[in-house]
Amino acid sequence: MQWLNYHHLFYFKVIATEGSIAKAAEKLRLGQPTLSAQLKQLEDSLGEPLFERRNRGLILTEAGKVALTYANEVFRLGNELLQVIQDNTTEKRTHLQIGALDSVSKNVTLQLVEKAHAIDKCSVTILEGSGDELLRDLQHHKIDLMVANYPAPLQKQTGVYSKMILKSEIIACASQKWKSLKTNFPESLQGKPFILPTQHSKLRHDLEQYFKSKKIMIDVVTETQDTSIQRLLGENHHGIVPLPMEAAEEMIAQKKLINLGKFEGLFEEIWLISASRKIENPIAKKLFESF
Repeated sequence: MQWLNYHHLFYFKVIATEGSIAKAAEKLRLGQPTLSAQLKQLEDSLGEPLFERRNRGLILTEAGKVALTYANEVFRLGNELLQVIQDNTTEKRTHLQIGALDSVSKNVTLQLVEKAHAIDKCSVTILEGSGDELLRDLQHHKIDLMVANYPAPLQKQTGVYSKMILKSEIIACASQKWKSLKTNFPESLQGKPFILPTQHSKLRHDLEQYFKSKKIMIDVVTETQDTSIQRLLGENHHGIVPLPMEAAEEMIAQKKLINLGKFEGLFEEIWLISASRKIENPIAKKLFESF
């Protein structure tokens, strides 16, 4: 049976964190040759190089990135174990990691976190990134769940499961400056400045098709996937922002934005995505089933 040497794993973690063997050796008070030998033994036991040597520096390989994620979790759990044993009043918390696209409303992420805490005591980490990055992290078990505005691509769905958790109408939002555009909507949008999602977004594609079908030409002044920035730009009079109703409700209630009208036939879908694994995170499992 193959065993993992946790001393070697710890040395690897320090090297990765410090960025070089020299700095790690200084921190650990070990000789550089000794530390290099320990790292080599870990790489040999794993059967993969963990670093690439570039310009006298160390760059994590893909295997190294995976190993560092697990190393961080191993030693986090070790510290938690000490705290639980040394203080029996401390309750063990399950650690849940959720990857979220920045195009997903922060209200949805908030509801996921609240639901996770309602299921059981847990600590939650929210990570943002691109869809491809987060899906890869999910499949490599770096994160437990992913929230996106599209399901996982079919060709990548081996052991990956998608569940729609929200379907929201798309409305045109703006500051009070543009309230006159409510009249004769959507034709009133002709030539007006817009803050839109970036080109790779499904919503962007749907909006372009909508305007084309209505023969409406708009002026795209800003593109961003981050709904928080979209809302902020809209609030500060930079243009009209198409938003899911769910993402706009709070700012409309606070009178920071107004609803100019609904884009008939356009919807934003929010999906929760999980990946099969031998040891399931119990909070992630219940969250996927019940949210």
